[in-house]
Amino acid sequence: MTRPTGDLFADGGETGRLMAGLDWAATPLGPVDGWPQSLRAAVRMVLSSRYPMLLLWGDRFTQLYNDAYSALIGDKHPDALGGDVRVTLAEGWDVLAPLVDEAMATGVASWVPALRLLLDRSGYREEAYFSVSHAPARDDEGRTVGVLTVCSEVTDQVVGERRLRLLRDLSIGGDGRTVDVASTCARLAEAIGGHPLDVPFAAIYLREGALLRRAACVGGGPVAAALPGTLPTGQKHGWGPGLEWGLSATATGTTTEVAGVDRRFALPAGPWDDPVRTALALPLPSVEADQPLGMVLVGVSPSRGLDEAYRSFYALLAQQVAVAVRNARAYEEERRRAEALAELDRVKTGFFTNVSHEFRTPLTLMLGPLTDALNDNEHPLPATQRDRVDTAWRNATRLLTLVNSLLTFSSLEAGQAHSEAREVDLAGLTTELVSVFRAAVERAGLRLEVDCPPLPRPVCVDPVNWERTVTNLLSNALKYTFVGRIRVALAAADEEVRLTVADTGIGIAETDLPRLFERFHRVQGARSRSHEGTGIGLALVRELARLEGGDVRVESQVGAGTTFTVSLPWSTTGWTAGPVADVDGVGDAARAAVQEATGWLTDPAQAGVSAPAGPPVPAYGPTDALRDARILVADDNADMRAYLARLLGGQGWRVETVGDGRQALAAIRRERPDLVLTDVMMPDVDGFELVRRLRGQADTRALPVVVLSARAGGDASVEGLDLGADDYVVKPFTAAELIARIRATLRGVRTRGHRADAMPDPDGSFEPAAGSAAGARPAAPAGVGGARPAAPADGAGDGAPGTPGGSAGSPTVGGGPASVPGTGPSVGGRAGRAPNGGRLPAPEQLTTLDTGWTYPAQPTSAAAMRRDVRASLEGLDVDPDTVADLLLAASEAVNNAVEHAQRPARPEVRVRLRVADDTVRISVRDFGTWRDRRPAMDRGRGATLMNAYGDVRMVSTAEGTTVTIERRLPPT
Repeated sequence: MTRPTGDLFADGGETGRLMAGLDWAATPLGPVDGWPQSLRAAVRMVLSSRYPMLLLWGDRFTQLYNDAYSALIGDKHPDALGGDVRVTLAEGWDVLAPLVDEAMATGVASWVPALRLLLDRSGYREEAYFSVSHAPARDDEGRTVGVLTVCSEVTDQVVGERRLRLLRDLSIGGDGRTVDVASTCARLAEAIGGHPLDVPFAAIYLREGALLRRAACVGGGPVAAALPGTLPTGQKHGWGPGLEWGLSATATGTTTEVAGVDRRFALPAGPWDDPVRTALALPLPSVEADQPLGMVLVGVSPSRGLDEAYRSFYALLAQQVAVAVRNARAYEEERRRAEALAELDRVKTGFFTNVSHEFRTPLTLMLGPLTDALNDNEHPLPATQRDRVDTAWRNATRLLTLVNSLLTFSSLEAGQAHSEAREVDLAGLTTELVSVFRAAVERAGLRLEVDCPPLPRPVCVDPVNWERTVTNLLSNALKYTFVGRIRVALAAADEEVRLTVADTGIGIAETDLPRLFERFHRVQGARSRSHEGTGIGLALVRELARLEGGDVRVESQVGAGTTFTVSLPWSTTGWTAGPVADVDGVGDAARAAVQEATGWLTDPAQAGVSAPAGPPVPAYGPTDALRDARILVADDNADMRAYLARLLGGQGWRVETVGDGRQALAAIRRERPDLVLTDVMMPDVDGFELVRRLRGQADTRALPVVVLSARAGGDASVEGLDLGADDYVVKPFTAAELIARIRATLRGVRTRGHRADAMPDPDGSFEPAAGSAAGARPAAPAGVGGARPAAPADGAGDGAPGTPGGSAGSPTVGGGPASVPGTGPSVGGRAGRAPNGGRLPAPEQLTTLDTGWTYPAQPTSAAAMRRDVRASLEGLDVDPDTVADLLLAASEAVNNAVEHAQRPARPEVRVRLRVADDTVRISVRDFGTWRDRRPAMDRGRGATLMNAYGDVRMVSTAEGTTVTIERRLPPT
């Protein structure tokens, strides 16, 4: 029985309903009732499938398909139902026809993956890909009368994989193997050019100041001719290439779509050479969103719609280009930096070479007369003068050794050094050099073991280089070994000669070993006999060993010792032939190194003996009430200790010297000095750590400390003064300057009563120590170091110069009305100090402190100001951190007043200190016109420091300049 027509299409969904309503009688298939059973069965199978299926029946290839297939042909549905497939897919029939004909003719099914078809289903000639199978369709008699097509679209997969390959190629092109940005852009363009189906053309523009410059272009001559080479980034109005292509908007970070490309130039693209009509301008992202690195202009394929996936692909492409450009710029910057460092290194090496040569002439003229004076038996020097000349000769010899080391190292660095190798008795030479160190090693309480037997064959080596190698290794071992032994061994192996220098010293941490032979590298915090040194000794050993054809290695364990091994292969020890060379004269460097090491080995017990108080030196100032003051000197250089002991002892002061900060602390505990004069760079406990410990203990917090250091520069002085040092003296210094600064510090201490021990007055009486009942800290200290109290109304005020700073009637200290009897000033609710040193309850009404000082307009005034202001604020129990901050800021203000005041009407600086309402105000006034500081004088931190520690105001007039620093006190 024949089923109704509607039942045939009942399970076909929307397409089935359309087929049921179609007038099939008007098609080549005729009415449905006349369809053969084979056709009916095929239709039912097609409609019931959820997979895209197309049935072509008859010699007219009439189409019957399901819902899934209708989605594939887009706008061609539903007109395609019952129509000829050769009409429906006319644009792609040249590809499909052979497959259909093959299935019809052979009756054999076919399968083609990713078949590319041209479809016009969305209003443009679209590039599409399908995996398709064609199988023969037979009628009731078994004849092939049609084709059953099963297909699935794989366009997204094919295009997606293709785009991923391009992104991968871009990542390879920008992997940093190029040497500059231009080469990187060329490689990126090459990668893009290999994928014309997705990117028909492209241009990379990079920002250069206010311009965008084209760095690369893909697409051929028409594209390069049509696109601008450069354009301004700020072009926003009018007409120009930037606006025409959307580049100006993109330069600010906005992606722009450009239409009408085909009107600008004809560029066939895509699988079927259709003209490009659309382009996309994308910014190259950078750290700043509105300031991209540049932009990339890319053409849109005429065979693909600019959908979200296409836009995302281009966004990824722009990111890849941006990453590659950033990497290339970073590489260029790193290369330029490396080239600059290399050039700087070459310049520095040349400088060292030239300066070292220039140093030798004056050193020769110094050492010659000094040596003659010491060896002159006809006119012998007096004992005192001989000591001075001997000190000068030793240090000039040390300077010559340093110059020679720098000259050798600079020659090695420049590749200009060479080895004057000759046959030498290496065992005898090594033994002779080591013997020079024996006395110094034994004086240090160490054992020196030497094992240098004769070698089985002669060795060819530069004796001067070998001396420097042995000397540096032995000096290093002596410097860092405190107990045990130093062993030097020379041994012959099958392939090499080995020199071994082993010690039982402090050892080296494993983390420091890789950098041990780097020039200027020093192990931080290592215990040593001296902190002196250039940091090139071990680097020089390695370079000299390599110059001789060998190398050096090190083995070490912390606490157990260190072993250095220098190896010279036999193959490189026979460069010249001939008799064993005369090595007389070799040993000067070793003897100089031993002289320097002897200074490290001064017995602390002997070094600590007080120098006799000899007669004062008139050239350095007259004797006064400060005679017999006790000064402790801490310095790791024996000659410097001896010089300072003679210099200060000549002023009638009692001087004790120690070798480092730890010995200084022990000496202070034994007997408290009146002043500590300390070097900064010392082993074990350095000068800054010594100041820190003294200021951290109540009994030594007020002990005067003057820091003496070769570390010049503002940062070093700020660090020392910030820790609480009273003054900072930079080497080299004159004797008169050092003595004047020490005198000023001692006078200031004596004036304020800050000494821990009593100091004699001029009349022979004694002033009680601070803190005793009779010598309690005054409410307001007097000026120090030449400073005199200044009345606030005439001193530095809060307003313009010459304007009274305080209100009338306000209680002041040190220049105004006296404070309220019986009470100490209190700040911020803190309790004051009673006359007996006890604490007073905080008064209900805050007491105002208003005091001032006048100082001479000279660099040393800052130190005196700090002492006065610190004493006043500590008397108010102000927080120590706040005091330190204010002292730093005030120091900068005073220094500025000294340096900036031009043609001052008065050669002085006035400082005013006011404390009221939980606020500290320090005003500094000079009496000169303002002048800019020369770059060489500018440390670049004055204004920064002052503003960091308080609110700063400055008023400048023709009469002078007033700087006011104001700081709120922290709540209690």
